This record gives sequence, structure tokens and C-alpha cells, in this order.
Amino acid sequence: MERSAPGEVRMSQAVQPAHANPRGELSAGQLLKWIDATACLAAERHAGVSCVTASVDDIQFEETARVGQVITIKAKVTRAFSTSMEISIKVIVQDMFTGIEKLVSVAFSTFVAKPVGEEKIHLKPVTLLTEQDHVEHNLASERRKVRLHHEDTFKNLMKENSNFDDPICDEEEGMVLTSGTSVQSIELVLPPHANHHGSTFGGQIMAWMETVATISASRLCRAHPLLKSVDMFKFRGPSAVGDRLVFNAIVNNTFQTCVEVGVRVEAFDCQEWSTGRGRHINSAFLIYNAVNDEEELVTFPRIKPVSKDDFRRYRGALARKRIRLGRKYVISHKEEVPLRVQWDISNQVALSNANVEALNSLAARSGWEVTSAVGKVGGIQIKIYALEEHDILSVWVEKHVERPAHVTYHLLSDFTKRPSWDPHYVSCEVIDWVSEADQIYYITCPVVNGDKPKDLVVLVSRRRPLKDGGTYTVAMKSVIVPSVPPSPQYIRSEIICAGFLIHAIDSSSCTVTIPESWERVPHQAPRSAESLLFLLPLPATPPACALSLPVK
Repeated sequence: MERSAPGEVRMSQAVQPAHANPRGELSAGQLLKWIDATACLAAERHAGVSCVTASVDDIQFEETARVGQVITIKAKVTRAFSTSMEISIKVIVQDMFTGIEKLVSVAFSTFVAKPVGEEKIHLKPVTLLTEQDHVEHNLASERRKVRLHHEDTFKNLMKENSNFDDPICDEEEGMVLTSGTSVQSIELVLPPHANHHGSTFGGQIMAWMETVATISASRLCRAHPLLKSVDMFKFRGPSAVGDRLVFNAIVNNTFQTCVEVGVRVEAFDCQEWSTGRGRHINSAFLIYNAVNDEEELVTFPRIKPVSKDDFRRYRGALARKRIRLGRKYVISHKEEVPLRVQWDISNQVALSNANVEALNSLAARSGWEVTSAVGKVGGIQIKIYALEEHDILSVWVEKHVERPAHVTYHLLSDFTKRPSWDPHYVSCEVIDWVSEADQIYYITCPVVNGDKPKDLVVLVSRRRPLKDGGTYTVAMKSVIVPSVPPSPQYIRSEIICAGFLIHAIDSSSCTVTIPESWERVPHQAPRSAESLLFLLPLPATPPACALSLPVK
């Protein structure tokens, strides 16, 4: 382990044969152990006391590592709350012969500080040195909301699913039972399995879980399972040296080329072992692909639920898949952003937070280039940046506004007033008041170049800073709402990602940043950043920061 930037812990490991699976690839269980150890070191470096793993967000594995390659894990505290903190983890694999590096995974863990005796813990705030530090610090609160609402979201989806018969459950040829995928393993916790304060090492538990889950998946596919992701999970309770840990794994459901395996862990001390009454300390859900000997993806057979427990697990996997899709862009830091998402009221927290995450991630990307439109427009300092990525063109407009940040936020976040100052909006009405901070709007736009007028349905998510001097956020993106289908009178438009980021300069002025991203239309020349800028004369009364970009 080597020390690097302040607040960051870096671990480098050479992948040895003992770390590999039969295919010569780094065992996912071993990688989970290294990830947890590095995150724990980062947490304790910040807290100054012992820390334990409380939860792990979704982990997506983008690449595999092979024997002879080097794994580097960087862990850093992004935000400290009262007694818990979020740790960001980035895993890189490097080929020593070519020097090529590839991203394996980006993940987030939550650790809790353990007080010494009766001492109360109140963690110090994280020192923010870079713009990226500030972005991650703000996003940490969004991810925390997702974690806190995770169980409620799942319960709501399960309740919704129980009211309907899933058509996939109908009889069809080739469906299989899951009873043959059941795996049980028992581990005795020995001193080498414990961490430095006596509890079973969280990474070791995750590694054992991955082992039984891999066996379960292989019994269904008869091929080589490859772990692609681990669902968000929490450590429900501790275990210690001398405990017996019982791992039960079984396939819950399949989705064409992937399969979900559920693992339940119960802990028994000596007395509990004799009575057979253990403690449920963890459950996890692991998603696998599988490849045959020709390295081709295997298509899994569909599952045939029979018992009540089969249906519960089957529907639970469907619910978790919906949740993963909704929060994918909050947790995994994916670069790509879907054009439109299906609005789902039972998953509204994750979808709303994903909206905010998309805007912040767009603003935090590297590679922004200043265009020729830099200077003053109408006496107001304007800066315009552009970013081209494949078929996506993004523009960032930055403007100084002589109004307090909270006033500017109030003006820009009320979309019902936007048609009064933005000529690209004819009407803007609320069709769903999701919460105090999130609304869904139906917007109509004027006729351009003699074509039909455009309309769009967007989710607008507003966030005030948690403390003075923070950033006000107004994020918007297109959503699909069944109650507002496309109309033949309009061309349904889409916004990938847009909004306002408002930074206070002092008590009477602020900077408004307007990032927007859209997909280029094939066979059409790209629009210049200058042509996107529309600036109204600044009136003596609000709204005073009417700067907007037209939709695609």
C-alpha cells in the first residue's frame, strides 16, 4: 500500500496464481477483499479510529484482470456525515508488458466509525481541494438518499408486483426449476478472517458469498460464470472469531444473458449452533454473465417458479432490476446517459436523484473547450464551452448575474414562469407534483423553420445546498409519462441532460452555469455554440438571469 494524494489511499497488488480462478482471471471474491480493505484504510485515515463496513453500493465490473497484471485500487472519503462516511473506490488494471490501463470498477462504500469506550464520535468534514472533490461531495448526499430509500423502494415494487401475474411466469418450453442451483457452505471464522478489531472482515464475507454464488450460477449455465455486478447491500450485524457462518445461495431469476443469484448469510456462536437459531447478518444479490469455451455469451434458460418462495425470489429479482436501471447513473458513474426514462412513481427517489447526478456529472467531465464566443454580450460576461463525445454534443454556458444566488435559484427553478422570459417555451405546465423538490412538466415550443412545433415532457429536480456557499442545482431531463403520449400536432423532443448550476460569488451576485447535452442528428451539420446562446435584456426587476438553450 502506498500513500498518494491527501485523503487518498492507494493499494497495488500483482495478480498471482493463488488469486485467480480456473480461467486464469482474478477471482472477483479476492478483488472484493482488496476493495474493502482499501476503503477501510481510507475511512480510518480520515476518522482516526477503527471503522467497519456498513454497506456497499452497486459494484459494476467493466474489465477482468489476469495473472501477471497489476491491480491498483484508489479509495478516498468523499463526504463525512455524523458517524458515517462515504468512500469512493476506483479500480484500475494495468498490463505490465504494454503499460495499458483499463478501468475495472468504480464503487462506493459506507463506513461507520467505532467510538472508543463511551466517547461520542462526530467526524470532521472532508477537505475539498479540487472541483471534482466538490462535485463528489455534493453527489454523496444524493447517493445517501438512494441508500436510505432503498428498502422502501423495494417494498413498494414488490407490493406492486404482487398485484399482477407476471406473463413471463406462464408455461413455456425450456423453463427450468431453481432447486438444482441451491448451494450451502459453512465457514468457521478463524483469527486470519478477522479484522484488526475482532469482527469478521467484511471483505472476507463478500469473498465467501461470491464463491457460493458462482457455484450456484454454474449449476444453471453449465459454463464459466463471470461476475458482472453486485447489488447494493448492507451488513445487518457483526460476527466474530469462533462464529460459524452458513451461506445459502440459489438462482432467483434470469434475464437472457445474465442471471441473479441470491446469497443469505447467518451467523451462529457455539450456543446458537447447538440450538439451530442463528443471526441473519447479510444478504446479497450477484449478477452473472457466462461464456462457453469459445468465449461466447451463454443465454440462460427461463426460470419456472413453483413454490411461494420461488415466486417471491422471482419477483424480487424483477424489482431489483428495475431499481438498478433507475439508480445506475447515480451509483456507477456511467458516462452514457439515456435519452428518456420511463417515469416510475415507485422508484421516484432514485430517478430524481439520477437526474441531479447526470447534470453534475456532465459539468464535471474533462475535455471542455472554450469556443470563439467568449467575452461580453450586452455588457454581461459570457463564456461558452463545448464538448464533443462520439454522437453527443454538449455546451456549457457560464454567466455572471448581479442577483443573489437564492433569488436566482428561485427564478430559474419555477418553470411555470419560464415562457415569460424564454422565447423557446410557449407553455410550461406541471402535470405531476412529485415532491416539493421534483415536478414533471409538459412543455410546448414554437414553430421553427416552418416545421411542426415541438413538445416534451421533462422531470425537473431542484436541490438547495446543504450549507451556505454551496451550489444550487436545477436539473432536467426527458421522461416518458403514459398519460402524455406523443401528439400528431407536435414533434416529441428529448433532453438528454440540462439545467442550471448556481454558485454564489458574494451576497449580491452569482455565477450561473448552464450545461446541456443532446444527441446529434445524423446527416445534419452541428449547430455552433454561438447559435445556441439566447440572452434577454436584463430588466430592472426579476427575472434577471434569463439565459437559456433551445431543446434539440
